[in-house]
Amino acid sequence: MNKKFVKTKNVKAFISLVSNIKKAPKNVPRMGLIFGEPGLGKTETLVWLTLRHDVVLVTAKNGMSTRWFLKDLVIELGEAPSWYCAELFEQAVRKLVEKPRMLIIDEVDYLVNSSKSIETIRDLHDKTGVPVLLIGMGQVDKKLSRYKHLFDRILEIYRFEPFDFDDVKEIVKTLSEVDVTDEVIQIIHQKANRFRQIVKLISKLENFAKTNDCDQITKEVWESIK
Repeated sequence: MNKKFVKTKNVKAFISLVSNIKKAPKNVPRMGLIFGEPGLGKTETLVWLTLRHDVVLVTAKNGMSTRWFLKDLVIELGEAPSWYCAELFEQAVRKLVEKPRMLIIDEVDYLVNSSKSIETIRDLHDKTGVPVLLIGMGQVDKKLSRYKHLFDRILEIYRFEPFDFDDVKEIVKTLSEVDVTDEVIQIIHQKANRFRQIVKLISKLENFAKTNDCDQITKEVWESIK
């Protein structure tokens, strides 16, 4: 299987949103929200992004307190964390002002039930001016909308959508080392709606092609594999 990064419609929208909040004027709130169900490429895109851009990434965790969040942030910024919340906040602000970088908070769902954590994120944005990207699951937009002061600062929102046929075709054509006809890609689209599922099917087709000296997966070949 080819080791390539696939730019589906969701990925292109993710990249565009990041570019837009980074380029927004300093007097405009520079926050973004990306959310959606698992398996649609959010994690893969985030990994691709962090490898190519100087960003600060904090992944929220189940039961994470505001102090825990700030501690992880300060560590990511290369500082030895202080003990008290207020000192941790000042450390984070100082480092982000000294070297402005986009702050990405993944799995933000774990923080939405803590008004203190949400207000802390808003304060970090306001005091540093750095772009802040929040990434979460399917209903996080509704949960965040309860916090009007933060939600009003979100410049752009994008929801990852299920793959359409063109997305699946792009994934298969980019990753597969064996030729797959559009008829088979249509079947894959009907059967698989998550990235990992599609990758597993591609692997299965490649293994069959290698074992049977087959250079193209047609509908007839697919039926024989079944």
